[in-house]
Amino acid sequence: MKRLTAFLLGVFCVTSLFSQSNPLWLRYPAISPDGKQIVFSYKGDLYKVSSSGGTAIPLTSHDAYDYLPVWSHDGKWIAFSSDRFGNFDVYIMSSEGGEARRLTYNSAGDSPWDFSPDDKHVIFGSGRNDLASSVRFPVNGVFQKLYTVPVTGGRSILISAAGMQNVHYNKNGSEIIFQDNKGFEDPWRKHHTSSITRDIWTYDVRSKNYKKLTSFDGEDREPVFASDDQSYFYLNEKSGSLNVYKASLSGGSEKQLTTFKNNPVRHLSRSNNNTLCFTNDGEIYTMNDGGTPEKVKIIINSENKSNTEHILPISAGATEFELSPNGKEIAFIFRGEVFVTAVEGGITKRITNTPYQERSVGFGSDGRTLYYAAERSGSGWDIMKSTISRKEEPYFYASTVINEAPVVATDKDEFQPAVSPNGKEIAYLEERNILKVYDLDKKTSRTIIPAGQNFSYADGDQSFSWSPDSKWIAARSSKGNYGSSEIVLYKTDGTDVGTDVTTSGFGDFGQQWAMNGKALLWATDKEGKRPLAYQGARELDIYAMFFDKETYDKYKLSKEDYALIKEKEDKSDTSKKADTALARKIKEPFKMDLTDLDTRRIKLTNSSVNLSDYRITPTGEKLFFTAKFEQGYDLWVVDPRIHELKTLA
Repeated sequence: MKRLTAFLLGVFCVTSLFSQSNPLWLRYPAISPDGKQIVFSYKGDLYKVSSSGGTAIPLTSHDAYDYLPVWSHDGKWIAFSSDRFGNFDVYIMSSEGGEARRLTYNSAGDSPWDFSPDDKHVIFGSGRNDLASSVRFPVNGVFQKLYTVPVTGGRSILISAAGMQNVHYNKNGSEIIFQDNKGFEDPWRKHHTSSITRDIWTYDVRSKNYKKLTSFDGEDREPVFASDDQSYFYLNEKSGSLNVYKASLSGGSEKQLTTFKNNPVRHLSRSNNNTLCFTNDGEIYTMNDGGTPEKVKIIINSENKSNTEHILPISAGATEFELSPNGKEIAFIFRGEVFVTAVEGGITKRITNTPYQERSVGFGSDGRTLYYAAERSGSGWDIMKSTISRKEEPYFYASTVINEAPVVATDKDEFQPAVSPNGKEIAYLEERNILKVYDLDKKTSRTIIPAGQNFSYADGDQSFSWSPDSKWIAARSSKGNYGSSEIVLYKTDGTDVGTDVTTSGFGDFGQQWAMNGKALLWATDKEGKRPLAYQGARELDIYAMFFDKETYDKYKLSKEDYALIKEKEDKSDTSKKADTALARKIKEPFKMDLTDLDTRRIKLTNSSVNLSDYRITPTGEKLFFTAKFEQGYDLWVVDPRIHELKTLA
């Protein structure tokens, strides 16, 4: 794939308008202390506009993403977050524009929240490692700690490790108001109710005491003190969508200030006279305390910083690939599109060209069909296929007409297709965690793992693999239990409830068939270190299970004994083929033995490692894996028979 040609990709094809009188998706507005100006983020840059509307003036013009502007209390400075050096750090610049100065240098992401009352420090949230004494150590990124840094630069000092977001001081700096963060949840999720929804708290800087202000089952977010320091404004979903509320710090009185129905209010800020500023449906609003929201009419006169069309090389950046049955083509996904390239010659063909995403590409057994999951307008994820139309054209990379058609397309989400080795069926996920098999001839689906057994929290967290004879599927299954997963074998005809072959009670995953279906490998964290605040260990081991005693006994032989047996088998191979009875026995299909599996289990690695991926040779003599023992990730090889470990890179 080193000689892949470049393709003209119309990425992010947004019409460039010199003047936009009604720009959308203006984000993170911060109203100035005097209430006269608003700084906001648009397309990764900061702009400033009058609170009454008008033409916005760019404050930054950088290739990096700049956002989260915060005004100093004297109105002279803007703190913001930018990823100019890879991760997000805190910067400060004049509110009139000019050069930005970097204040933080940690490799974790930093988010500015407020200036200290004297404007000498910026307080910010950071995903840096927690204190070693904390139950959350060494988890980073999820629970933001609160730090302070001088505006002139210098050392960042920890204020609290409680997990604070959207933090603001009162006037004299004696108290802090914030929303908590109890666990991981997408901050843009709407109508969320669970034990980790956010609540509003105050923190007494002197006594270091915390006080909880809200108890709503849903989300309470983005609090700011009112100018009297006796009440506060915040966002709440009690009315069905996030709206602005005002409540007393002492409890009791509360009032809903906005009544938006269809879209949530975001990015709440206020001026010294309690003029509120926020976004709704991608536009900026202001509102006086007790008044009605008014949309800020904004004009942006700017040109795109880069061309709307780019010629991009596709020699790097593929997210997945699949080799064709004839070994002459490779299908791969690049930027959400399907491509096929010749193994030799460097000719590449683009298969899909849609504004939607495609992934999980695989060849059919005939080599003339590609199956993949695709987003399509109005129907979500579906299983699609692309087929070479002309019989005289054997390869995708040199084809002229390609037809696309749906395979499994219902009102449910279907994705992550996997074609069976015999090419007759496709295993796939329905609604993220239901495993089904689709018969390509009968055009019917049957359920292998029903709803309620698995829990999906991110794309790719469900895994399954076909056995070489297409009769079994090894799938990762939680069996209805959160926090653990087992490797379970299912008959692909859907006639059984599955056989748990790992039974560890920990995290088992990464299942791979080996030795022509007579063995199964998997990774497990049951013997690795398990930090208390981390759901699963990074230290893993690789195990193998054998489905017949003969293969297991042979694999348990020493390296020398195995070499002698193999030599003897090679010499007698000719005579075995001459014996008709033996030949028939050899051709008999392998029968899976699922009894006494614990007696045919082998640990292939003798020390827990920070494993990334692994593969084993067909005979099981070499196990290759990428792992980190000390510094970075390297490629390693181990001889499982003698546990001889070597590095390859």
